[in-house]
Amino acid sequence: MDKKRAILTQIIMTFIMAGVMSGLMGLIMTGPSIEWLAAWPKTFIIAWPIAFALTMLAWPASMALSGAIMNRISRSNTREG
Repeated sequence: MDKKRAILTQIIMTFIMAGVMSGLMGLIMTGPSIEWLAAWPKTFIIAWPIAFALTMLAWPASMALSGAIMNRISRSNTREG
């Protein structure tokens, strides 16, 4: 995956995740109410940059870990087959 596509994917993914998680956590904490709806945009605005920054840090580690797991599975399947 080229760098531009990876960053765009992270923007979209973190936007969705921050929106859903901030909305759900607020709903769980306050219940369905006008206050919840009023607070959701503010919590989203706080959550999205944090989520994006964390994915920028976690992406390389996640890619390395998933590669190691898949390599191990592939080697295991090769030995069994």
